[in-house]
Amino acid sequence: MLNKIGRLFQIKTRLEAWLVIYAIALGAVERGRHYLETYPGWGGWMLAVACTGVVFLAGAKLLDSVRRPVPAVAMGPYAAPVKRRSAIGRSRPRRLPTDRAAALRTSRRID
Repeated sequence: MLNKIGRLFQIKTRLEAWLVIYAIALGAVERGRHYLETYPGWGGWMLAVACTGVVFLAGAKLLDSVRRPVPAVAMGPYAAPVKRRSAIGRSRPRRLPTDRAAALRTSRRID
């Protein structure tokens, strides 16, 4: 039962993400107006800009988190080649080069 209720609060489509971003923007503008009234001058303007700037960060994060639809596979002679992913991921740590090899007597490295 909790899973069904929890699914109501998940953003699944880009339209839902845009609606949430719109709601965040409305709240940010209202908060910015409040800051301008409370703190007249330069400080109020900076707080208002910070409120509205957060909408860009949150909106980008929301749009990136929503899965994009998988494109349909084109069939025929003009179909794009399928990119194959290697078994080794990009997040695999790589061995960093060291300068210890240059200090070894058996090394044939010429600097």
